[in-house]
Amino acid sequence: VKRRRKRMRKKKHKKMLRRTRHQRRK
Repeated sequence: VKRRRKRMRKKKHKKMLRRTRHQRRK
């Protein structure tokens, strides 16, 4: 369960980083 939680958290962080990068470029 801990590994699955870490993977989900990593995926969420990646999505947030991508959104911030797109906003900065715009």
